[in-house]
Amino acid sequence: MSGEIYFTNNYRDLCEQYGTGAGFQFEFNCSRCYDTWRSPFEAFTTGRAAGWIGKGMGAAWNLIGGNAGTISNAADGLAGASWGGARDAAFERAIANAQSHFHRCARCTKHVCDQCWNPAQGLCLDCAPDTAAEAEAARHRGLNDQVTQRAYDAGQQTGAGYDVSTPRQLVCPQCGAQTHGGTFCTGCGYRLGDPAACRSCQAAVPAGAAFCPGCGTRQ
Repeated sequence: MSGEIYFTNNYRDLCEQYGTGAGFQFEFNCSRCYDTWRSPFEAFTTGRAAGWIGKGMGAAWNLIGGNAGTISNAADGLAGASWGGARDAAFERAIANAQSHFHRCARCTKHVCDQCWNPAQGLCLDCAPDTAAEAEAARHRGLNDQVTQRAYDAGQQTGAGYDVSTPRQLVCPQCGAQTHGGTFCTGCGYRLGDPAACRSCQAAVPAGAAFCPGCGTRQ
């Protein structure tokens, strides 16, 4: 290829050398949003002919006892010999066409689509972001930061009254359900946290106990 080579790292080669679908096509993508554009398909007639010769004449040659492999190899060789130059020429045409669909940023040298281009500045939106869009984004960031801070402050105030000294059972020992620090299990009703107090002497009564271990009162 002659001249400067563009799109060296943001294109995909869709070319096929042999068969009925033999031809040249390339897919280019925007370096910012990754949207793609495909060049028009160009048929590679030599590669198609090689497929037809290999299938048609090869089958006929087999009928008369000839070597079909020789014909197929010759056809493939003919297609292979002209493939490289034809592909390079097709690639040059595809690049020339792609340049009308992409813009090359003078600052970062990336190729971007119309949606990612700032025409007023002649730069991509990464290098020259849209001022109105940036202002709106900054306004919402400020709003969210302020709300986040207020919510944090409210949480601190609420947290001042939270009992942090009392241990909490986070998983029910009876059914294994998550309790989220509650007094009773929402899955089976099992009492969690502090043991029940005796209604007579206020001593701690273990779960499942029928009598108070402190005074013997039936629970």
